[in-house]
Amino acid sequence: MSRRRDLWLLLPRPVRRLPADLAAMLAVVVLTNAVVFLPIVRESPVRVLLGLPFVLFVPGYVFIAALFPEAGQPPTEEALAEAQDDDDGDDSGYSLKGPLGGPLGSDRGIDGIERLALAFGLSIAITPLIGLALNFTPWGIRLAPIMVSLSGFTVVMTAVATVRRWELPEDERFAVPYRAWLKAGREEVFEPSSRTDAVLNVALAVSVVLALGSVGYAIAVPPQGEQFSEFYLLTEAEDGQEVSNAEGLVADNYPTNFTQGEERSLVVGIGNQEHQRANYTVVVEIQRVETVGNETRVRESQELRRFQTTLPHNETWHRQHTVAPRMTGENLRLQYLLYRGEPPAEIDTSTAYRDLHLWVNVSSA
Repeated sequence: MSRRRDLWLLLPRPVRRLPADLAAMLAVVVLTNAVVFLPIVRESPVRVLLGLPFVLFVPGYVFIAALFPEAGQPPTEEALAEAQDDDDGDDSGYSLKGPLGGPLGSDRGIDGIERLALAFGLSIAITPLIGLALNFTPWGIRLAPIMVSLSGFTVVMTAVATVRRWELPEDERFAVPYRAWLKAGREEVFEPSSRTDAVLNVALAVSVVLALGSVGYAIAVPPQGEQFSEFYLLTEAEDGQEVSNAEGLVADNYPTNFTQGEERSLVVGIGNQEHQRANYTVVVEIQRVETVGNETRVRESQELRRFQTTLPHNETWHRQHTVAPRMTGENLRLQYLLYRGEPPAEIDTSTAYRDLHLWVNVSSA
């Protein structure tokens, strides 16, 4: 015990004085960022377990903690009766009610139930508003900006809530009575007042275990939707051209006329929706083709570029590159072939996982 206390004293005094509930909110922020960005754990079910409270509870809770640093008690019957008498005696015809139904100006604060309800409600409002603000920034609505924005908002509101609580007398500060809850729970479980209570406690414990097991299984083994990989070509936007992403890329203005050996820039993109990590290989060829009936045959081909990448599920990859065809002619096919893993010895559309192409003309230098 003495050694543990000595380690605790090594922490800065403001950290030691941080309220337990706000420290828990900061811990959720740190852990959520870790499981979102660390390579090994970001694909595990822990990401969902921490991500849901991080988005749906934590921002609203710290915001309410900053607004209401004082302890609150549920309204008593006497207070409600007094408020009703005040309303009845008001000749103006208006009822002066607070936002939570109590008398306006009441100094009772808000109790734990109200605090929890408002935390969920405000989180559902705050998170979309932050996303809306990000939509008008160069970063857009992407994972990293959202995590940074929500984490920054939580840290700032936690600091404000902590300072406001420190300014109050200790007996007026809000605090989660977790010790009283643990004591009451221990007495209820291990010292039931009757045999009926003991049976109900066992049934409740079994129900909780079954519920947690069901939720954990649903998160660990989610139903998978359609599995596919996105494969596309983009170009850099010209001045004044409207773009829909932060990288300034558009699916337009593809080069169609080349000079032999001239380099032209393109961007190839892959989106992994396979519900698992996948290895990809992209092969770029210039092909001279002929059409025989309904069949297109490759008469001659030259490989121009080859790229490889590994993508986790729900991640995208862009690669800007240049192509410089050496083959000349009209209606040549600039072919992009996508393979899962290593490509086979025979490179063509029949063996590719996905393919796309541009029709180009290449003139001699």
